[in-house]
Amino acid sequence: MPVRPLPALLTSALALTLAAVPLAGTATARPAAASCSAQAIETAPADGPDVKALCAALKGLPDRDATAALIRVGGKGSWHGVAGVRDMRTGAPALENARFRAGSTTKVVTAAIVLQLAAEKRISLDGTVQEYLPGLLTEEFQPVEVRQLLNFTSGLQPGKSLGDSTEDMYPHRFETLTPAEVVAASVAKGPDRQYAPGERQDYGNIHYTVLGMLIEKVTGDSYAHQAAVRIFRPLGMRHTCFPAGPDPLVHGPHNRGYDWIDGKLVDVTEWNMSDRWAAGDMISTTADLERLLVGVFSGRIVPEPQLKEMFAVPAAVDATMGAPFSRVEVNGRTVWGKTGSRPGYHTILAATRDLSRTVVYSVNSTDARGDGLAIAQRFAFPAFNR
Repeated sequence: MPVRPLPALLTSALALTLAAVPLAGTATARPAAASCSAQAIETAPADGPDVKALCAALKGLPDRDATAALIRVGGKGSWHGVAGVRDMRTGAPALENARFRAGSTTKVVTAAIVLQLAAEKRISLDGTVQEYLPGLLTEEFQPVEVRQLLNFTSGLQPGKSLGDSTEDMYPHRFETLTPAEVVAASVAKGPDRQYAPGERQDYGNIHYTVLGMLIEKVTGDSYAHQAAVRIFRPLGMRHTCFPAGPDPLVHGPHNRGYDWIDGKLVDVTEWNMSDRWAAGDMISTTADLERLLVGVFSGRIVPEPQLKEMFAVPAAVDATMGAPFSRVEVNGRTVWGKTGSRPGYHTILAATRDLSRTVVYSVNSTDARGDGLAIAQRFAFPAFNR
């Protein structure tokens, strides 16, 4: 399928000027966030987020690295910012309430459902895949515990995919790859030959794809419906959902996503993400993800002692994550967060454990599936500067 680049005028402007010069036809369509006025910056409370740095991050969008950004800071001192464009072709300004592909932040929802089922004693975290999903794994696999799926130490190898990069995947973006096919390809590769389950952490979607299957088997219900009744509805996440099967559209108001492919800026908004499913298929908003973040961290959704599993980094080789949150130190603060990325969209939700500071963003990154650190340092870290 051929690549459909944006008009050369827009892509050449981005490539040559980055954020220094406004793109042709968009100068009036790129308003700074309302909370970035000189007065707002000057009067920002000293114990709140670093509004000056956050505004600096938004300044000049769209640029080569991002076409739009939505930032939502909460806790002790709240702040919202939006900048960039909704659509590069029209130059329409970005929408603050936009829906977006939330990528692997979906794993927070999946983990929460599994831990709820554990709290209800419908499953045991020490129970095995072989017990709950008999026949899924072959006899060459050692017992794989539910907890090991949650913390990415199951030893399962990556499943089938439609490519290793956005460039590889783009021609296949409307094809369907079912979760069952993804898992079957993983099983066919056999277990990790070097490490037994629980010995090494290897982050990947396969662990949470199997957890989605476990949720459906134990509840006798669809994963999407369980997410709705257990997480979305109780927390008032009215604008969060999963696409209907292979539906490639983001329904409702949204900012379009773009990526550099073969040196051209390409619209990658429409995409069938059904293979990501319980590992990364969620569509949400920053306000809804803030509700999720607060609901989880406060114990409203997952009770103790199960909640501690989300922040427990296992004693395993290469382990840096809990189930599924990662720990990072920012300006002397311990912050727990989860990122998500799909072509054209990079998402983060992060907070101090006591919720004194939270941040959620959706950035229409033109390299959303890249390292992600530079995006987080620009758009999220300033929330924890002070």
